[in-house]
Amino acid sequence: MFGENTKEVAQNKLLLLYIIDISEVPLTNSEITQFVLENNYMNYFMVQQFLSELTTSNFLQTVTEEGNEYYKLTEIGKDTLNYFIDRIPDNIKLQLSKSLQKKKEEMIKETQIIGNYYKKNDTEYIVSLKVIEKDITLFDLSLNVPSNKQAKLICKNWKENPQIIYKKIFELLANNSDKE
Repeated sequence: MFGENTKEVAQNKLLLLYIIDISEVPLTNSEITQFVLENNYMNYFMVQQFLSELTTSNFLQTVTEEGNEYYKLTEIGKDTLNYFIDRIPDNIKLQLSKSLQKKKEEMIKETQIIGNYYKKNDTEYIVSLKVIEKDITLFDLSLNVPSNKQAKLICKNWKENPQIIYKKIFELLANNSDKE
């Protein structure tokens, strides 16, 4: 596909296995795709095709955590990568390590303030707002809202102003209003 020879196809698949192996944090399809495209390793369609083929061949598996689907190397995938690791040029491995470290730092910052939503049924959406620091959940709030528009707005506001919103919620909940 796309005029690639067998050696290039194998190298690109190994590259995807390598990225997933050294990432240290779970990666979604969109995160892998974005990373590969940003670094010009291959095009979108190739990434999707190769991820699908690697999953079908049991080199990768997908796991779902908190509503997100992540890729994980299987034992066969790890063994294959270890056996053929020398087919990935050292300069690409070094570049990948540097790029992934930078991406990991960005992802850690992003995952500390989480605002997601999903459709519960035709008239309800569930919004989940979290603050996580060093793998400890400091704040976790779920809201039931009537529209997609409202769910998006709440998530947007949460991600843009988490300190202000968290502080107001905390003050409201911790306020001692014994007015007897």
